[in-house]
Amino acid sequence: MSKRTADVIIVGGGIMGAATAFFLRKRGVSVILLERGLVGQQASGVNFGNVRRQGRYLDQMPLANRSRGIWLRLKELIGDDAEYLLSGHLRVGYRPEHVERMEQHAQDTRPFGLDLQMLSAQAVRKRFPYLGPDVIAGCLAPHDGHANPRLAAPAFGRAAVREGAQVYENTEIVQVEKETEDFRVTAADGRVFRAPTVLVTAGAWANRISTSFGEPVPIQAKGPQMAVTEPVPYAIAPVIGVASEQMAEGIYFRQVARGNIVLGGCAREEVDLDKRRAYVRPENTLHQFGQLQRVIPALKNLSIIRVWSGIESYTKDDRPVMGPSSRVPGLYYAFGFNGEGFQLGPGVGDVMAELIHTGATSTPIEHYHIGRFARPAPVAT
Repeated sequence: MSKRTADVIIVGGGIMGAATAFFLRKRGVSVILLERGLVGQQASGVNFGNVRRQGRYLDQMPLANRSRGIWLRLKELIGDDAEYLLSGHLRVGYRPEHVERMEQHAQDTRPFGLDLQMLSAQAVRKRFPYLGPDVIAGCLAPHDGHANPRLAAPAFGRAAVREGAQVYENTEIVQVEKETEDFRVTAADGRVFRAPTVLVTAGAWANRISTSFGEPVPIQAKGPQMAVTEPVPYAIAPVIGVASEQMAEGIYFRQVARGNIVLGGCAREEVDLDKRRAYVRPENTLHQFGQLQRVIPALKNLSIIRVWSGIESYTKDDRPVMGPSSRVPGLYYAFGFNGEGFQLGPGVGDVMAELIHTGATSTPIEHYHIGRFARPAPVAT
């Protein structure tokens, strides 16, 4: 039985785990990254690829801004830009309440440098003449964009290895336990890894580990419904999404340089965590395609060439779990990002590396502490 040691063990090789491994090595901390499949194979590699700050909760803005700074330097930092493109992000609305919501968001986020631009029906149609008649206003985030999720996490993983991280793929973890000083992390094939610090970035499966340490999180696993069209001449620069409170209207889409249009939204489906399977229902794809045409009628004749899904984790309060354990010294978490973690991923990695290395972080994350889910102690009678 082999034994491997480091300063930090990271369980879960998505974009957050891989980015944390990279930034820990930049700080001189030895690290082992353990991934059950391949780095970036789960939610980090099958999401929509939105690199946006528009539409986030205000308490996420400092983290999103920190992450944006990394996205802008991605090529310099890790040698790969993951097809990151500052395309802009356009939210459109169909009803007056959508306009009010966008206007309020533009005002609330002004201190965070998003430079959101409200566009009236006339202005948005003049700038984006392909929009359909149901669109009555838009809000443009000029500094947002998109990237290729299939490339980002693996690029961070390779960069971490170049910096000296040990990355073990195809390594399923069956037990994480705290011994006297160190954690003992056991793989299904009998390999044992030890470190005084463990970070759990295992996405929808992370709750199983936190629960084993007495810290259950009310979490649901769901599968986004994704599709891509045949390529057509490039014409749609910004990522476009509908600012509706109704999930059935919530289509979002982007056109890549090759001409294909990637789309998602409108529905989520049940998944099988044990089999690691997510499913796309044909009726969801047909509904998405109808909503796509509602935004841009000219797309009605396109063909869908591929559909896919993944397994994402959603917390009860729509906030992630991020920070130290409330029960076990040396144990940290970063999971449950509610389908919005791709843009945040590099920033999460940087913050968690800073927190683990120094004991504090310059970006506020206290409101994401796992302790908020602790059951209150019973009242003595």
